[in-house]
Amino acid sequence: MELPPRPKLFDFHGVSMIHYFTDNWENIQNFQARPDDILIATYPKAGTTWVSYILDLLYFGQTAPERQASLPIYERVPFLESDFHILPPGTELADKLSTSPRLIKTHLPVQLVPKSFWEQNCRIVYMARNAKDNAVSYFHFDRMNQAHPEPGDWNNFLQRFMDGKMVFGSWYDHVTGWWERKQTHSKLHYLFYEDMVEDTGRELDRLCSFLGLSPSAEEKERVRGGAQFDTMKKNSMANYSTVPIMDFKISPFMRKGKVGDWKNHFTVAQSEQFDEDYKKKMKNTTLQFRTVV
Repeated sequence: MELPPRPKLFDFHGVSMIHYFTDNWENIQNFQARPDDILIATYPKAGTTWVSYILDLLYFGQTAPERQASLPIYERVPFLESDFHILPPGTELADKLSTSPRLIKTHLPVQLVPKSFWEQNCRIVYMARNAKDNAVSYFHFDRMNQAHPEPGDWNNFLQRFMDGKMVFGSWYDHVTGWWERKQTHSKLHYLFYEDMVEDTGRELDRLCSFLGLSPSAEEKERVRGGAQFDTMKKNSMANYSTVPIMDFKISPFMRKGKVGDWKNHFTVAQSEQFDEDYKKKMKNTTLQFRTVV
């Protein structure tokens, strides 16, 4: 299949974007959320699919196990703002969901989320990942994903990451914007990728308590087992291997799922420069990350 050329970044309401996420903008902004919808929000490459998969298993793993075997995760948990022209747009996929609750994924910064999600007081699960690992993961993703701009070499990519010239904008604005919103929106659960890696069971308990779910011990174990990185990486319904725009020969969609892989990519000089810049950008927030566990 002939792939279209890689898209160019442009400024969209103050956020760097590509046309695949703005082509359907009117329908995105007018999207009608329902009170029981659960929005899964993340900056790209911060564990979106992991959280989506866990929520899907928690809600539908027992009642509709055939979903796991026959429907790829991007159909079970539609990507709201996407319009890649190889699938129906995310808004349409979400409207067609027959499940309740609907699980819907977004990478939008908090200020661009359709207002209906706030009006309906929907539950939102936000997952954040430390900047260094997030940047490395995003670099490898952009190398293999034909629907994103060309990443260039690592050094230039890292500079762009620091400048916020990424699809979905600045990591710094994204994680802090959602963190601030948590102070006013009681139904926002803010998760850290590093905590999930360190103790998935504990974070599952917290998630269930936020969602008002009380699964049995064996049910929890089944979810924890199914959502292990290596299990998901092999699962064609979870690992995006069915998407033609991704070239797994360059890098798999699920690469390592570790904390601290940044040490294999950052030089000492890059790391020091990054840390100095990070302190400036993050000085006004109470949000804190771990770069090792």
